[in-house]
Amino acid sequence: MRDTTASRILRWVVLTFLTIFTTVPLYVMATSSLKPLGDVQGAFTWLPSHLTYQPFVSMWSTVPLAHYFVNSIIVATVATVVSVFIAILAAYAVSRFHFHGRSTFTTTILSTQMFPGVLFLLPLFLIFVNIDTSLGIKLVGTRIGLIITYLTFSLPFSIWMLVGYFDGIPRDLDDAALVDGASRWKTLWQIVLPAALPGVISVAIYSFMTSWGEVLFASVMTTDENRTLAVGLRQYATQTNVYWNEIMAASLVVSVPVVVGFLLAQRHLVAGMTAGAVK
Repeated sequence: MRDTTASRILRWVVLTFLTIFTTVPLYVMATSSLKPLGDVQGAFTWLPSHLTYQPFVSMWSTVPLAHYFVNSIIVATVATVVSVFIAILAAYAVSRFHFHGRSTFTTTILSTQMFPGVLFLLPLFLIFVNIDTSLGIKLVGTRIGLIITYLTFSLPFSIWMLVGYFDGIPRDLDDAALVDGASRWKTLWQIVLPAALPGVISVAIYSFMTSWGEVLFASVMTTDENRTLAVGLRQYATQTNVYWNEIMAASLVVSVPVVVGFLLAQRHLVAGMTAGAVK
């Protein structure tokens, strides 16, 4: 296809529109976090009448944000580590071994991504309640219950993507390592896994982002003691007032871990998802 003047103009128009569509909400969030509450609740202005950093100070006392931050870090980190570990083992088994039900397994884990997450809310809640009633293991209102919930979302996609990535790694590497006396476990962790590092990193980022920003299940499966950031932000809205400037400030702080992690691993994320999808 020829790169004509009309196509270049159209491309620039589309890119400009997408840039404005993306940056304007971020700009409004940033400027609102630097405004007094009265300015935010009044008529909208593009520039603050006077800058104030008070929302970034007050947001920690208005809501126990630090406590919610710790809960989110623990839940997202543990869910990511467990998801990646299980996905590596499952994907390697599917990629390297032929067993009965292999195609059914891969089809099943992929088909779970076709259903909206809200369909699993009530079944999971009932399962957790029955486990508490029958075995005395409390999962509703605990971090471990929320971690298990997030694994049901991140694991299927992680396994599916890593299977595609492992399939693109020559099996000759495995055979050479086995001939040299390495075990299957050693072959996986010292030979195959380093070659699949971009895919593993992309899966880890996906799992972390899924756990970090999830709201629906966190609002049902948590209590005041183990509430996460995504749900805790709602506490800035009280019966008498809504602290919009503190909500914007807290939203910026909440976004920092994900944005920093994405920027640091952006190259691996793009390479891993592209290679996994193609292979």
